[in-house]
Parts: sequence; C-alpha cells; structure tokens
Amino acid sequence: MGIMIIDGKQIAQTIKEDIREQVADLTAQYGRKPCLDVILVGENPASMSYVRSKIKATEYCGFDGELISLPETTSQDELLRIICERNNNNAVDGILVQLPLPAHINEQAVINAISPEKDVDGFHPLNVARLWLGDETIVPCTPMGIMALLEETKTPLQGRHAVVVGRSNIVGKPVAKLLLDKNCTVTIAHSRTADLAAVCRTADILVVAVGRPHMITADMVKPGATVIDVGINRTVDGHLVGDVDFESVAPIAGAITPVPGGVGPMTIAMLMRNTITCYQRRMNK
Repeated sequence: MGIMIIDGKQIAQTIKEDIREQVADLTAQYGRKPCLDVILVGENPASMSYVRSKIKATEYCGFDGELISLPETTSQDELLRIICERNNNNAVDGILVQLPLPAHINEQAVINAISPEKDVDGFHPLNVARLWLGDETIVPCTPMGIMALLEETKTPLQGRHAVVVGRSNIVGKPVAKLLLDKNCTVTIAHSRTADLAAVCRTADILVVAVGRPHMITADMVKPGATVIDVGINRTVDGHLVGDVDFESVAPIAGAITPVPGGVGPMTIAMLMRNTITCYQRRMNK
C-alpha cells in the first residue's frame, strides 16, 4: 500500500466550487451576495500574500467585499473605529483583520472588537467559549480545514490517538477540541514536552503546528500514521517547507499533507465557508 499524499489544493477547490454554486442560489433567495471585508495593516510580505489569496477566493466564490489596506502607522483607535463601522454596516457579513498586527496595536483588543456574529476567523472570546462548550459557533479556519481533510480522506477517528504538537489559540487548542469531539484520545504536546519523539510515535493522527522547519523527523512517526503538517516556513533560499521533514516522513506515514498545497488552501476554503455561515445566520435572524 503506497502513501497517500493528501491534496489539500484539490479538496479546497471542490469546496470553493460548491460554495460558488451555493452563492448563486443564496443571492437569488436573499437579494444580495455574502460580503466579507478584509483589513490589512502594514506591509508584512507574508500577510500581503495571504490577503491576496483570500481576496482571490472571495472573488471566485462570488462574494462582495472590500480590502481595507491601512498604513503600518495606523493607530489602534483608528483601527477600532473602522471595525466598529463594519460591525454596524448591515451589508457586511464577515470581518477579517489579518494577523499579526504592528507591535503598537493590541491584537486581543482588536479581536474583541469584532462582532461575534461577523467573526469569520472564530477568534472572538465568545466564539472560543462556545467551541469549548460544544455550542454552535464559528470554528477557526485552519482547525476546521484539518478536520475536513481527515473527513475527506476517510481517516478513522473514533478511539484513535491524536497527538497535536503546538498549543496556539489559532490551531493547536481548537483542533484538539475538534478531535475530542470526534472521540479521539488527544494529547497536546509542544516544544517543552519531555521526550517529544516518543509521544509523537504513539500518534495514529499527528497534527504539527509549531512553526519550526522540519522539526518532525522520520524517527518521530509511527508507521502508517496520518500526518497533518500545518507549518509554513520560508527557507533561506526562498522555498516553503513545513514543520515535518516530508522527504523522510512520507515513506513511513500512511497519509501526509504536503507543504505547500496541504492545509493552506483548506484554511482559505473554510474562511469562505465561515463567511457563508455568518451571512445565512444574519439573513435568517
């Protein structure tokens, strides 16, 4: 049995095609398109690249929306004022502020300012609480994309041991909760975990989101495990690589996501899905 390379790009494309068809129907039903506004502060090259991909996807799916590009020097008050304006604008369904923000702006204050019903990233404390309580909510895009990849590849989850390496609020913690919801036994590991290699080797499903190139090597992976690599790191020569050493791990894994072309495109597809969810909930109120 050969390794399965999980093609996130192809799966994401299928999801976006479905959304595009859905948008045509919903527009006919409600008389307007879903609308996602994206706010970018400064000129961080990685952020600019992500935002371009997000805008391209919104256009492909047939959404309305605006890219609000602000200079690096924008004050926190000014940013909060713009968010408040979007919160109060009935034609806007989703608000996304691209992170990270410049150092003089308090990221949490900005996340808190976005209306929970327009929070397409799923980062607002109210949406985070709902996720942990098991209530209906907006789920962060990357964890949701990871779950969609596991579902799409028919990876058995119930009773399996999932190890999540990384404990960020954006990926590690929420994906651990989603795996728990699917009846996995979940271990959250991180850079301070004693004998990380031994812990990783117990995983049927290994999700890695630490932001350290090639941190996971062949000796850390159980034969036949499903490996989901969330890392996107740029090497000195400009190549994108994951947190997993793909070349050495792929022959051992049962299934693995490549970087690029694995989790990244899924994150954007889920952002589109979250925008539709916010739109439908608001239209059905």
